[in-house]
Amino acid sequence: MTRIPRIPNLGGAKAFVLHRPHPTVQAITRQLSAIGLVTVDCWPELLPEVLAADFVFFDADLGFDEQFPWKPGEAPMPLVALIGSEAPGRIEWALSHKADAQLLKPVGNAGVYSALLIARQSFEARKHLAGEIAALRQRVAERQTIVRAVAALSKGTDDGRAYAQLRSLAMSWQISVEDAARRIVAMTSQDVADDDTTSEEGGSDQSHRA
Repeated sequence: MTRIPRIPNLGGAKAFVLHRPHPTVQAITRQLSAIGLVTVDCWPELLPEVLAADFVFFDADLGFDEQFPWKPGEAPMPLVALIGSEAPGRIEWALSHKADAQLLKPVGNAGVYSALLIARQSFEARKHLAGEIAALRQRVAERQTIVRAVAALSKGTDDGRAYAQLRSLAMSWQISVEDAARRIVAMTSQDVADDDTTSEEGGSDQSHRA
């Protein structure tokens, strides 16, 4: 059975509207105030306090990257694009900032509430997906580290016995297998570096003797 997302209470949330003075800003502000949000208008760039905002509405027609105190696509809150021009370049720019919802200009007496809900839902889904991807990448990295540690312990002989040795080391060190693998890999890398240094020093001595 599909779980229906609960409609959040937006009262008391703060929204920044990054748009030049325009009737669009007034229309958005009226709707936000009616919903119970605190609104901050700004132009041509966002104020530092925006990092504590719950939502940001931004002008997709005249916007540019330097207006935002974060890299494109890395906003820490839901974004709503205010779109008046359908020029491909402007749409592409808005997409580069990963707008979570959009409002078409001119903005009338409705639409802001649904844009807020859609933006919040899209943002949370995107954050959840990014967290899952990061966790998967971490697991892959840990498995690769375990493989390297097993290879270092086995030295080309019995991988099964080397893995058992890795688990035994983890138990004796009272750490996880992954942490033990990282320690083994680090020790192996250090040994290789020491051997390289010794070889270089030996070669230097021989050249001096020659």
